[in-house]
Amino acid sequence: MRTRKFKAPPRKTLRRWRVPPALTHGDTDAFEGLSVLDEISGQLGLVLWQSLRDAMLWGRAGKAERDALFTPGADQSRVADVLAANAPEDLEEPLKTMAAMLGAPSTMREENVALACRQVAQWAEAKGLLAAALSFAQAAAVVNPADPTMAYAVARLARRRREYPRSETWFRRTIALARQAGDWPTYALAFDGLGNLYVARGNFPVAKRFFERALKAAQRNSLHDIAGMALHDLFGVAVETNQPREAHEYARAAFQEYGPHHPQLPRLAHDVAYFWTTLGYFERALSVFKSLMDHVDDPALRLALMGDMGRAAGGVGDRETFQMAWDEVGEITRQTPGLDTEARAFLDLAYGALSLGAWDRAIDAGQRALELARAKGEAKTTFQAEAVLDAGRRHQRAELHRAAEHEEWSAEADSLATEFVHSLTS
Repeated sequence: MRTRKFKAPPRKTLRRWRVPPALTHGDTDAFEGLSVLDEISGQLGLVLWQSLRDAMLWGRAGKAERDALFTPGADQSRVADVLAANAPEDLEEPLKTMAAMLGAPSTMREENVALACRQVAQWAEAKGLLAAALSFAQAAAVVNPADPTMAYAVARLARRRREYPRSETWFRRTIALARQAGDWPTYALAFDGLGNLYVARGNFPVAKRFFERALKAAQRNSLHDIAGMALHDLFGVAVETNQPREAHEYARAAFQEYGPHHPQLPRLAHDVAYFWTTLGYFERALSVFKSLMDHVDDPALRLALMGDMGRAAGGVGDRETFQMAWDEVGEITRQTPGLDTEARAFLDLAYGALSLGAWDRAIDAGQRALELARAKGEAKTTFQAEAVLDAGRRHQRAELHRAAEHEEWSAEADSLATEFVHSLTS
């Protein structure tokens, strides 16, 4: 089968975009910065909240107004508070920079204050403190309003917190700022971010349009990493909308954009192999899953991989590999409980057990998947787990293979699987 080429059309006439405003408050914020105090208690939380409020006040004020914002000696008092709070090393320097702003409000450079806010946001995100990360990323964008990368950081964090209305306004602001600045990587990333936001909302037609815009922008500017990302996301939309042939074409195109040793290749290979598993191509998928074992260390991703491997191994009747996957899923969940891939991993093990006719294991794993999915409000996994439990109790094997439905691209898929394995093991 000839692989479809995804090429961008000629660039249209440039026009100046109006930069839209963005939402700066979430639905649950009683007052600005409250979420920082909710996440970080004690003296450190108070210092961070005060620094955030000061940065937002300073960023919104006109330059002629800044001299009157803070009382004399406020900078020295703030430094003393930072030291008394025993701030982590990563926070001490940016907090002192924001303290210096209090003592020299008319001469402090916006770039320095924005960078300090961004450093605090990065520290908070690394700690999983997403509300604080969002607040300080937003402060950076308010202080330096023309920088599209600052706006993009706010949009991405708001999406992670499922604050979709706020996230959308910041993605759209990023697009306009990046267009004006000629920052084409951020421009393309913002369209891709909007696509993922609409995937989260379940609106796949709109998501696809945004991914296509991201792809066009990336290909026009030879941004192969971002083009690969957009094609990968288009693959995901095709899978979700039951377009298997189109999904395979996007997967092949993403592989070509990434190249054989790209850092995102393991993620693409895993997603495509899981897609093959859902279609019943267990042998092809299992070869890719095995080649990924040396590339996945993160516990959540490792847990998903082991669940997928168990499902594929069950489909081909490989009891030894199924047992290995079963054991490792159990070990990971004992050592690191509460991972967000836990319900899916047990669901996939249940599917694998159904294929093997291991009814007790199918019921055991299916029950675990059902309990976890219900606790986290994962409706799709809940529905699938209920179906697996019913099949296990009725001793109904999982459907083992549906290759005949997709013969028109089966050989090409085999070739892609071979290329994945070669790239991941060489």
